Amino acid sequence: MFKTYDVLTDRLLDGAALDRGEALDVLATPDEEVLHLVAAAGRLRRAHFGDTVKVNYLVNLRSGLCPEDCGYCSQRLGSTADILTYSWLPTADAVRQASAGIQGGASRVCLVASGRGPGDRDVERVAGIVDELRTEHPGVEVCACLGLLRDGQAERLREAGVDAYNHNLNTAESRYADICSTHTYDDRVDTVAKAQAAGLSPCSGLIVGMGETDDELVDALFALRELGSDSIPVNFLMPFDGTPLAGTWLLDPLRCLRILALARMVAPATEVRMAGGREQHLRSLQPLALHVVNSLFLGDYLTSEGQTAEQDLQMIADAGFTVLGAEPRAGSDAGSTAEQTAIRLRGAGTTQAPNA
Repeated sequence: MFKTYDVLTDRLLDGAALDRGEALDVLATPDEEVLHLVAAAGRLRRAHFGDTVKVNYLVNLRSGLCPEDCGYCSQRLGSTADILTYSWLPTADAVRQASAGIQGGASRVCLVASGRGPGDRDVERVAGIVDELRTEHPGVEVCACLGLLRDGQAERLREAGVDAYNHNLNTAESRYADICSTHTYDDRVDTVAKAQAAGLSPCSGLIVGMGETDDELVDALFALRELGSDSIPVNFLMPFDGTPLAGTWLLDPLRCLRILALARMVAPATEVRMAGGREQHLRSLQPLALHVVNSLFLGDYLTSEGQTAEQDLQMIADAGFTVLGAEPRAGSDAGSTAEQTAIRLRGAGTTQAPNA
């Protein structure tokens, strides 16, 4: 057991690695000490990333009808979730969607397609989208997330101008068979290795809130550290109706902060992203989480809506952070984007129900 969170952070800043006992102690932080934990993790975040937040934007190129049976996913085989389903977006539509995110402040666009993995024609289709996207936005980073890769596909994506490849481990190896039967944990590790070998930046993270134990959570984060993931998206389970994990609500905001702080301490110099489900699970503590993470998705997710892009950007500014690569906004003085004061027209003195 470490003496204080600051002592632990000093050790991590000196280059030491978090060990298993320390990781479990972080997850066991009492509620009244979570702010101290966040402050300590925030020292690591600022040492490596200053006051910047990397903004990423998702474009769902193909939605639903996936043959895989991942229990957490609304696009899975057998899902009855009421989501949008469509085949490949035309190139012009994909570029238009990506451009909206870039104009909103995103420096990385994540091109995602449902399915077990791409065929070679699919890879060529994505290559065409990347070519058009880079013509309009030459400075943008492009991440692809297309499922399990076959030999040669990562190299073709790199050649086409893709910078990074996302393929999440999602949970601990010991738990993987409990959430999916149509592919294995090793299949996922193999795809991340293929991406790395091709020179793509590996982006690999996890989903929390699926019933994993603290030991399994530590296993998953240590595996991501060992894998050398450059970016770790932390997703919080969105328990869609029509999926096996519907109704699974195991997280609260303080638990989410502990998990994010642990991710930061496991990989101090790695991009840690609060990803899908943050609105539902961190709720009003999202701005506090920015003192630990240095990355988020702007706006909506693959099959669910997030808070508005404007709310995301305002949250970043209000918390004292800046969007990575963004130009300073003219007239961004305090209160310039605040809402007008609303006149009370309900409750006492009216016939309208009170706000209670």
